[in-house]
Amino acid sequence: MLNMHQVAKIYRTELVETHALRALDLQVAEGEFVAVTGPSGSGKTTFLNIAGLLEDFTGGEYMLDGVNVKGLNDNARSKLRNEKIGFIFQGFNLIPDLNLFDNCDVPLRYRGMPAAERKLRIEDALGMVGLGSRMKHYPAELSGGQQQRAAIARALAGSPRLLLADEPTGNLDSQMARSVMELLEDINEQGTTIVMVTHDPELAARAQRNVHIVDGMATDLSVESTISRAHHAATA
Repeated sequence: MLNMHQVAKIYRTELVETHALRALDLQVAEGEFVAVTGPSGSGKTTFLNIAGLLEDFTGGEYMLDGVNVKGLNDNARSKLRNEKIGFIFQGFNLIPDLNLFDNCDVPLRYRGMPAAERKLRIEDALGMVGLGSRMKHYPAELSGGQQQRAAIARALAGSPRLLLADEPTGNLDSQMARSVMELLEDINEQGTTIVMVTHDPELAARAQRNVHIVDGMATDLSVESTISRAHHAATA
């Protein structure tokens, strides 16, 4: 689903050159649930922006669902992003002046979808996250957990192949965080690939695989753990 090889990102000003990513290698198979961790400033946000085609990269290769995204123009990137990727943000990013139905409708309108199809998709998505009876409510009328569920529904309405979640429980209390995490696990079990950036070790432990980014480079903690166990068994 996602294959990055030696991906680098350099931010340049007249005086400073900052290496946000350094030869990052990461593969995510279709249907996986991968948690990405790392300290602040390690490159997690840059990685997520590149993965979501929101930002270009300086060097390396990136294949998204079999498509080489390097060199795509803005229109091609926007089309690919809209068709294959769903985003869940820490701050929900719901439009306050629109009710839940219309919030979910906005990205579908950009795809030129017929109104009848949009309606079915939105009703299904809001029903899936337990908000089917609140589709005419506005964000301010909902709890934080409900707003995050609405944001997930907005992403799901587009039937994304890949769901990118940036600290999806960061603004929630522990009970709501667990509820949202359970919802993401259910979505993953239905076949959607999920890559989630999180600082919460408890949530990261619930993912199928953990990748740690430090100084712009990725380490697969699951592989390290397997190697460590094998070494321990061999020397025991």
